[in-house]
Amino acid sequence: MSELTTIARPYAKAAFDFAVEQSATDKSAVQKWTEMLSFAAHVAENEQVQSFLTGSFSSQKVADTVISICGEQLDQYGQNLIRLMAENKRLTALPAVFDEFQHYVKEHNAIAEVQAISAKPLNATQQQKIVAAMEKRLARKVKLNCTVDNSLIAGVIIRTDDFVIDGSSRGQLDRLANELQ
Repeated sequence: MSELTTIARPYAKAAFDFAVEQSATDKSAVQKWTEMLSFAAHVAENEQVQSFLTGSFSSQKVADTVISICGEQLDQYGQNLIRLMAENKRLTALPAVFDEFQHYVKEHNAIAEVQAISAKPLNATQQQKIVAAMEKRLARKVKLNCTVDNSLIAGVIIRTDDFVIDGSSRGQLDRLANELQ
């Protein structure tokens, strides 16, 4: 199964990147690609189609047959993907391509939980700056949860699942003390 995933990943990544690029002009592009790949994956999972895909037919014939089975479910870009995969004799990996594509979509739509702990309540401008910086760093949308910790003298501590940024004066003093020792 991992070999199939290795084969599927570049196709899924290319399709996902293209769908995201298309979403600049068509907001439903990622959803359309999800539907196209889902349908094509179901077609490729059919026993009769699988035996056809692994047969000794030309890649052109295999691609044309799969495209005709899918019919209007595939747009021209989906058809191009089918043709490319047929040329490389990779159509049996279509279900894995769909799975990997879904993984990229989930990752793309994920929202990172970020906690900002400050000495004083943060105003809207400060919160917006933190959100913008964290979205850039994490390459995801950010949900900011702000709390106040009276034990902090000044500054902010920012926490996510992956890391902590300690910009508090207490953290700076602790780092300075460690450096001096």
